[in-house]
Amino acid sequence: MRFAIPSLVFLMFSTPALAQVTAIADVQRNQPVTVAGTVERFHDEDEIRLTDETGSLRVYLGPRPVQLELGQSIQIRGFMDNDLIGNELYAREITMEDGTVVTVDGAYK
Repeated sequence: MRFAIPSLVFLMFSTPALAQVTAIADVQRNQPVTVAGTVERFHDEDEIRLTDETGSLRVYLGPRPVQLELGQSIQIRGFMDNDLIGNELYAREITMEDGTVVTVDGAYK
């Protein structure tokens, strides 16, 4: 039993924390958030519209292209801006269906 507690502590710190996913309808301005949904539309090479069963949201993906397809399910961790009109989520991390994580670095400098 002496080895169970150290093993549990190691497991807690060696696995990534599961982010709480927020429904798009519940996203609040000026807050960090994780959302999950389907790529509904491409606005540009750096912007998409993400949709879930509660609504849709414009997402800025950063200056480097990210390979996405229409209908693809993804999860995005980012920061919701504070604009009064045309709110947009600024992606920091994109998790693909297969679990691959794409980090959006240097996108907002």
